[in-house]
Amino acid sequence: MIIRLSKIEDVPGIMTIIDDAKAYLASLNIDQWQNGYPNTEQVKNDVLNGESYVVISDENQVMATSMFTTNPEPTYKVIDGNWIVDETKTYGVIHRMAIKKEFRKFGLATFMFHEFHLQLLEKNIESLKIDTHEDNIGMQSLIKKLGYTYCGVIYTGYNAKRLAFEKVIS
Repeated sequence: MIIRLSKIEDVPGIMTIIDDAKAYLASLNIDQWQNGYPNTEQVKNDVLNGESYVVISDENQVMATSMFTTNPEPTYKVIDGNWIVDETKTYGVIHRMAIKKEFRKFGLATFMFHEFHLQLLEKNIESLKIDTHEDNIGMQSLIKKLGYTYCGVIYTGYNAKRLAFEKVIS
């Protein structure tokens, strides 16, 4: 398996994974991603901006997806708490991470995190930030296991409360 930048032709497969993730979150009574976000237009923008990644199986199947960027996240400027690394420095951001349902629990999210950590190390960027829904215990458990620190609460552009985490990459 490999991780690579997404291509426009990957978008239908990415959307299948995201739609599955939306259904999975709903089944856990988590209202994250239940308001039409993320949508096809957002994913296409991620691809065109060079910020969408996919994990591809040996059989050329899209297994997982994530948005990853080193562009500043506007909603991270205001936090009820404190970031570890000053917000004015360049940092990495992960959004819209999802695993195809038949590949959950195979370590693909960890695989993607490690790849993004390596990319940041290569660019001498010392921090990766991520936020998640307060009821998304699965993602919170993973990011804590990977050494992320809880930093506080941020609010999305549509005013949804999110728990913010950060890891210093070394």
